[in-house]
Parts: sequence; structure tokens; C-alpha cells
Amino acid sequence: MTTFDGLLSRIRQQTQGFTKDQAALAELSAPMGASDTSFSVDPATVTSLSRGLAEVDDELIYVKNYDRTSGVVQVMGGLNGRGAEGTVAASHAQHALITADPKYPRARMREAVNDVLQALYPDLVVFETTEITNTALVYEYAMPADALDVWAVSDQTIGPSQVWMQGRFYRFNPTADTTAFPTGKSIQLFDSVVPGRSMLVKYIKAPSPLVNGSDDFATVTGLPERCVDLVMWGACARLIPALEAARLQQTSVESTERANLVPVSSATKTAQYFLAMYQQRLQDERRRMLEENPQTQFYGS
Repeated sequence: MTTFDGLLSRIRQQTQGFTKDQAALAELSAPMGASDTSFSVDPATVTSLSRGLAEVDDELIYVKNYDRTSGVVQVMGGLNGRGAEGTVAASHAQHALITADPKYPRARMREAVNDVLQALYPDLVVFETTEITNTALVYEYAMPADALDVWAVSDQTIGPSQVWMQGRFYRFNPTADTTAFPTGKSIQLFDSVVPGRSMLVKYIKAPSPLVNGSDDFATVTGLPERCVDLVMWGACARLIPALEAARLQQTSVESTERANLVPVSSATKTAQYFLAMYQQRLQDERRRMLEENPQTQFYGS
């Protein structure tokens, strides 16, 4: 089982290396409230911080200065320095780790993961089923709001055969009249089915985004656990190019002293590697998805 936090850890390790890139860390010596404009850091680690951005859990904070003896850190701009760069000011527990000037803030990694998940459709889809009871003289039935298309329809036969016959004539309506169908989605069924018998509709929807750090990847997204690495490669490909943008600053160390050691476009080439890994896994996963969910018959008009 992979959680959202576990996926972010894998992305951080892939983008920064397992041991080569050691971030400067500190830790809270006391709990921190969501509206605090100062916070206490273990004096033994407070010197790891510097004026600028610091990350506590998922929140980015602007640091103004600190006292070496007491470990008290002042927030730049008061409350304006809390929840920086689009993050949310939150409470943090004692001993929470603080990362000075994070290369890849967790907030940006979260966005990259969910951007990948949203872009997977229609190459990868999540399959769900809904059961409909056939009613005499009724040809159109409501569908769940998250339905994007219908994959297959089968109906329950009469007798002991236990066979569900594949439906042949149906049409998905994504713009149904909301007066009759509140979700705005419906399916029109034209096969001859005995009233009262069940019809099983297999439909597709897009993968769902991850929200909380404890969210289980497979449960929340609807994708198989094996897709964790696919999303990881995609997120890495989206994050790495940010390093190239930083190198374009003429005052940066990378653009001057280290230019010969780390030439321009190095980050771009690394991003291309991650993108190739992502595209290969996406192709493999789509082929497997179609093998596991054969679409034997389809009719639309």
C-alpha cells in the first residue's frame, strides 16, 4: 500500500538522489500554531536556517531572522510570511522537521502528482459499475455524475444459466436533461430485456486526485497499485525543468562557477529521461488495461 506521502518521498529521492543531495534541516522545539509569527527551533539546528523560504510539513514560511541562543525564529512580514507561495498556514507539532530553501517543496510535488493524474485520461481510465433495474416502457436511465462514457452493458437472463448477456444497443448521453436526470448523465438502452431484470453498466471515469498525505494511492485514485511508478515518473518529468529556469539567472552560481561542470540543458535532458520512462510505462499500462477489460461489443449513435 502506497500513501500520498509515500509517493512524495519516492519523487523526492528520484529528483534529488538518495544520498548526494543533503538538505539543511532543523526541527521545532515546541508546537507551532497556524497564526504564529514566530516559532521555536532546537538551538542546535537553528543555524541551518537562513533568511528566505523554509518548509514545515506542507507549509512554506518566509524566515526573517533567528536567535542562536533561544532558537526563536521570526517570520518575515508577520502573517504575510505564513502560508507562502500558495501554501496554507497550518499548525505543526513539536519535532516537526524544517527544510531550509527546499529544492522541491512538497506543495509543488503534490501539484505535479495531481497534474499527472488529471492528464492520464483518456489514455488510462478507472472502471466502475452501476446496476439498473429494467422498467417497462422506460428506455433512459440515470448514470453517476462521474461517468465519462460507457464501456459495456450486460443484462441478467431468465433461468438457471447465470449468464449475463452482452448488450448490443445502447447510447451514453453526457448532456442529459437535469430535470429528469439530476447528474446530467444518462444511458439509453434499446435491447429487449424482461422488465424487472437487472442490467449491469460498466462505465469509465477519470482517476481521482490525491488530497491527504494518508490517502491510499489505489483506493483514492482508482488506479492499480502498480501505477505508482508511472505517476512518479510523470511527476519527476514535470518538476525537473524548474532547475533549468533557475540556472538562467545570470547571478546564480550554476550559471557562472559551475557552468563547465553542469552545462546548460542538463536538467532538460534529465527531464527527457523521466518523460521517456513515463511514456513507456503509460503505453505498457494502457495495453494491460485493455487486456484486462475487453470491450467485446459496442454500439453508439
